[in-house]
Amino acid sequence: MVSVIRLYTEAEFEVKAQQFSAVLSSRGVDVNIELTEKLNARFFRQHPDLALCVDADGLWLCANGMKMQPDWKAEAGRLKRASLKSEMIARACNLSEKQRLIDATAGLGHDSLLMAHLGAHITLVERHPILFTLLEDSQQRALLDPFLKTTAERIRLVFSDSADFLQQQASAQQLYDVVYLDPMFPQRDQNQQAVKKQAQVKKQMQLLHMLLPEDGEMDLGDNLLALAQKVAKRVVVKRPRLAVFLANQVPNHQWQGDACRFDAYFQLEHETKVS
Repeated sequence: MVSVIRLYTEAEFEVKAQQFSAVLSSRGVDVNIELTEKLNARFFRQHPDLALCVDADGLWLCANGMKMQPDWKAEAGRLKRASLKSEMIARACNLSEKQRLIDATAGLGHDSLLMAHLGAHITLVERHPILFTLLEDSQQRALLDPFLKTTAERIRLVFSDSADFLQQQASAQQLYDVVYLDPMFPQRDQNQQAVKKQAQVKKQMQLLHMLLPEDGEMDLGDNLLALAQKVAKRVVVKRPRLAVFLANQVPNHQWQGDACRFDAYFQLEHETKVS
């Protein structure tokens, strides 16, 4: 996990950069702030190593001439088109108003944002200090947006290892409606052949893969399924269409799309209806 990182900014955003530096330091990341005259495309091309930057739009992750942030405000168009009937994730999670849901593999938070927009109350769990801080900044900006404010208020960010958090919830005998899992690195298809990489991975995912390199089963998410089943009526796992089942466990039901699918695991004493 990254423990030291550069943070580039211009002089007018230095105070904001120092604030982010203090937050990241409290989460175990040493930040070296470097001032530059102009954060532009040329600068990012000349500084290809993984770093952070701060500008008028907040905190960004940057590398290889690119920069990205969760940017929840950019999801507004998708949210405006979404409905419980049109979104496969909503059917898989059996979404309803005030449903309690844990997203244990936060990523950029876009799926959680969608589910919160459709009425669910989400606990979004992320263990990586840099990604968590990026999510936190995106949520704060969303709270200032008239369209996104109510949705963002339904999301609670938790800085924790997901396995630890799920175990804590189980020990406290907490029961949620859904635990949602979207592991970042499913490796094999159902014929045990390597999953083909997309010809052009979105830049957000390229940078996330640099920040979160594969380091074994934790990123595959196999260890999370059994823990999730202890605290939820329904566990929903998002997978590439041909990926193997998480932890090699056959789901109770599936929703299939062109590029991905949702595998659902039910606690049958709590839930027997398939929506």
